[in-house]
Amino acid sequence: MYRSNKPHRDRGDAGFTLIETLVALAVVAISLAAIGALVGANIRATRILDQRLALLESARAILTGLPDRKQLASGQLAGEFGDRRWRVDVQPFVASFIDPNRPSPWVPEAVILRVQAPSGEILRLDTVRLVRGGESAR
Repeated sequence: MYRSNKPHRDRGDAGFTLIETLVALAVVAISLAAIGALVGANIRATRILDQRLALLESARAILTGLPDRKQLASGQLAGEFGDRRWRVDVQPFVASFIDPNRPSPWVPEAVILRVQAPSGEILRLDTVRLVRGGESAR
């Protein structure tokens, strides 16, 4: 068996062709674009979650700072907490299962808290509180 020490430069199957290289680069580019889109979506989702959590924390702080049931009368309170505007509406709670003609020592009132972020996002929390029949300012 005879071996030649000369390199085989004329062989057609040696190395990559230009088309193979372009296909490999296209596959890499598509993969990187998909990964970039995924990273961008995760960053946006994280930012939205951070803003939502900040609104929730503001709402908790506002609810904690509200006067107790004897001092919080029906009507509206408003203010600012940091850079967020808030409003609390206290109004009679209306439901089909409540008979307003039936005497009761407790009267339900709806408390609606609305907090607005500088970006315009609004968080609304609705709750019901009970006040003694004579404490409500109606």
